[in-house]
Amino acid sequence: MSSYIGVLVSDQWLQSQFTQFELRSLNSKFLSIKSQHGKVTVDDLPPLMEKLKAFSSMFTEDEIRSFLNETYSDMSTEIDFEGFLKIYLNLQGRAAEKKGGSKNSSSFLKAATTTLLHTISGSEKASYVAHINSYLRDDPFLKQFLPLDPATNDLFDLVKDGVLLCKLINVAVPGTIDERAINVKRVINLWERNENHTLCLNSAKAIGCTVVNIGTQDLVEGRPYLVLGLISQIIKIQLLADLNLRKTPQLVELVEDSNDVEELIGLAPEKILLKWMNFHLKKAGYKKSVTNFSSDLKDGEAYAYLLNVLAPEHRSPATLDAKDPTERAKLVLDHAEKMDCKRYLSPKDIVEGSTNLNLAFVAQIFHERSGLSTDSKKTSFAEMMTDDVQTSREERCYRLWINTLGIATYVNNVFEDVRNGWILLEVLDKVSPGSVNWKHASKPPIKMPFRKVENCNQVIKIGKELKFSLVNVAGNDIVQGNKKLILAFLWQLMRFTMLQLLKNLRSRSQGREITDSYILKWANHKVKSTGRTSQMQSFKDKSLSSGIFFLELLSAVEPRVVNWNLVTKGESAEEKRLNATYIISVARKLGCSIFLLPEDIMEVNQKMILILTASVMYWRLQQQVEEGDSSPFPSPVNGTTCTTPDASPAPSISGEDDTCSSLGGEVSISTMDDTASDTTVSSQVEPDEHPDRE
Repeated sequence: MSSYIGVLVSDQWLQSQFTQFELRSLNSKFLSIKSQHGKVTVDDLPPLMEKLKAFSSMFTEDEIRSFLNETYSDMSTEIDFEGFLKIYLNLQGRAAEKKGGSKNSSSFLKAATTTLLHTISGSEKASYVAHINSYLRDDPFLKQFLPLDPATNDLFDLVKDGVLLCKLINVAVPGTIDERAINVKRVINLWERNENHTLCLNSAKAIGCTVVNIGTQDLVEGRPYLVLGLISQIIKIQLLADLNLRKTPQLVELVEDSNDVEELIGLAPEKILLKWMNFHLKKAGYKKSVTNFSSDLKDGEAYAYLLNVLAPEHRSPATLDAKDPTERAKLVLDHAEKMDCKRYLSPKDIVEGSTNLNLAFVAQIFHERSGLSTDSKKTSFAEMMTDDVQTSREERCYRLWINTLGIATYVNNVFEDVRNGWILLEVLDKVSPGSVNWKHASKPPIKMPFRKVENCNQVIKIGKELKFSLVNVAGNDIVQGNKKLILAFLWQLMRFTMLQLLKNLRSRSQGREITDSYILKWANHKVKSTGRTSQMQSFKDKSLSSGIFFLELLSAVEPRVVNWNLVTKGESAEEKRLNATYIISVARKLGCSIFLLPEDIMEVNQKMILILTASVMYWRLQQQVEEGDSSPFPSPVNGTTCTTPDASPAPSISGEDDTCSSLGGEVSISTMDDTASDTTVSSQVEPDEHPDRE
């Protein structure tokens, strides 16, 4: 494999905030100061920062010095490169706050949780509290604390045990968290509280929230700006959940032909919401086009026209006749209240152009009365455009995974968004720093088709350098939107990333390569070491569908995390589903960032089974490194494995003897679904007797 040299930062979150191009540029600036002075102090930074393009038109040198004085009482404090990056991000946050806007259409999923903007909107807080009171008032555990008073800090106190946010995630996307995995007690210990917050953050990522800059400690402390940012994302995901053709095929009415339908599939939910709004405004005779949820809605006229066409029975001439925007906004909300739509904002919020609250309000109007026809011909056409269930599940998994990497672009639909190659280049630059030649890449919007092909050709070139199986695959296949090839490439990219994470611990692995086979051996070794007899023969071993093996594996790496009283035998379909949902939540509660669904375990999807196993392995090895264990990788003693009985009782099953060939060499991408991660070893082979090599 080709080796690439990039700028690496020990803080994984900090690394995720920059592209390699940005890191190389900033590192060069940092080293230039260091070479002049021998070290870098806070006092050296204002003149440098003031000259940087990002801040040159925003702040003076004196303003930057004033900002730094707020954090550093001693300006002679020496800082390293990571400290420099944090200061840069802090200034970047202040610059964004000063501009009062965001840089891309999907920023509501990102900016809301920034650790840099510490302002809190009282209106947003009140609206989110009203939402929580409405949707969780009957929850068996939370009803003793609800309703919350938006005028107090009760919300921030209540989130400190993690239960509220977990429950809110389940309201947004039902079934995301197995509530049996939530620690619900009036008084919980530090371990249980941390588990709840870890479960919350990993589950939030699994529904599409951007939480790369939030840690469990932030939630434990109930930091208002971070809590509200996370709640904002969760609520918006709930409100925008139906804004896609799969959930609402009637949306096809918004477009004219099949080409437009493909474009609609790739639009972000809020863009679809704007398209829906303009569709009705045009019918109502409104002459303008609404392009945002802020300034275009401040005068209330667009709302008046929209509600008049959707609910003409409640219309009033006084709304459009009103001269004062605040008065018109009040009449708009009176109209909306008759449609059960007055929850998220006040007349003041409309006049001031609150983006988040306006978006929530329009989404609620859509849910209450979309005004779309049920033309069976158009609806059936829309249904034809959607993918089969398996393809849809894979697209969802890779989309959510990509959005956790911290790249600049937010992915709304994998198949549409990757076709210009830019997002794939961003991902490759994250997982293999320095691999992308940005001088030969074209950033969207890309008007010339051959530029897209150039981007995708570089994607394929890098993939081959990383030893991906890309037989007879060209960049144009991605540009053309070949779904099977795109999914196959993304699978290899995800697998490569997981193996790289494990490989980063190689100093502790005695130089071994981390392969699919080794991961499988490690998992079997961990389960066997606790005295249990379950073993998996391969990542497509049908016995895994019961879920017992993974519960035993999770219990092996952390005995306290599995409550065996909640585990079923995994014999019927319902028992398998109960175990599968519990496995996913327990793994997330432990600290695994995973994106599979219960069906992936029940159907033994070998790709997702491999990633699940590798994620558990990665978590355990991280713990051993932190605990100072000099040898976290299993080593046999005289050819045998030591066993230590586990205190937790557990049922056991024996894996069936299903021996298959291990993955090796070039595999045609057209057959990857049958061969990828298909690694099998004999149950008699101890983990370290015959280390596999790829």
